[in-house]
Amino acid sequence: MTDQQQAALRHDEVGAGTTTGLASPSVDVTESRQNSLWSDAWRELKRNPLFWIGTVLGVLFVLMSLFPQFFARGADPRACSLSNSNQTPSAEHWFGFDQQGCDYLAQVVHGARNSLIIGLLAVLVILVLGVVVGAVSGFFGGVIDSVLSRVTDIFYALPLILGALVVLRSGTLGRGVVAVAIALAAFGWMTAMRLVRSQVIAVKSSDYVAAARAMGASNSRILVRHILPNAVAPVLVYTTITIGVLIAAEATLTYLGVGLQRPSISWGLQIDAGQNLLRTAPHLVLFPSLVLTLTVMAFVMMGDALRDALDPRQRA
Repeated sequence: MTDQQQAALRHDEVGAGTTTGLASPSVDVTESRQNSLWSDAWRELKRNPLFWIGTVLGVLFVLMSLFPQFFARGADPRACSLSNSNQTPSAEHWFGFDQQGCDYLAQVVHGARNSLIIGLLAVLVILVLGVVVGAVSGFFGGVIDSVLSRVTDIFYALPLILGALVVLRSGTLGRGVVAVAIALAAFGWMTAMRLVRSQVIAVKSSDYVAAARAMGASNSRILVRHILPNAVAPVLVYTTITIGVLIAAEATLTYLGVGLQRPSISWGLQIDAGQNLLRTAPHLVLFPSLVLTLTVMAFVMMGDALRDALDPRQRA
């Protein structure tokens, strides 16, 4: 048995959890490197205050979307009375009332659910498209890589907001939560594809990949088991930052009138409704804008902290 075959055999045994009664004297190089990377990254993250600020804010807004009644102090966002129209914040009603006399705290709190669902759903679609297309393109190369790269370049030529605006305005997908998420994902997967493709190209010529191939491993096994795990770090950083970007993009599309429509509750709809009353009732724009900004900032800070922690060049 050659050295490459022995290395591949040890790699498969460790990954499959093979036990022989005694600990293997050889440690898989790739697994050790990945474990070291994540352990070093966690030590860096624990010392980064921006990571904890972003995490606390992110968890807060996720809980807000899951349990809105608790954060809205039990108020019903659809229980409105015109007698309370545009009333300013008070000790009893912290965010005041909107133009229809609805409790504005309840409106803003319930708006978190749609925004986070759209952001998370769009990122999930982006990951599936980006990872699959990038992995196939980088692994097989040649004509396949050329064709997929050119398709990616075509989508790169279309800005995210403009592309999603055109799709949503056409009415093909509708104007619901899923439609907005798909429209954003359709024009936001290209960076994930490029990240995965570059990582696959860099890793596929490694010795342990050659050893696995010598042992007769199939292309799919090599790609999933030996190559893709090395693309996790940059894609994770991109995903975290992109959630915030997509939440802001959804609010922008809704503000422009091509995103969510009433009776849906959304920060973009609230900002759009309050812009004409900015002088007389500035709280109608201030509060949803503030919460939107904090939500986007939370995910961007977490992504920046992850990037710094996972990049060895950022550590002294």
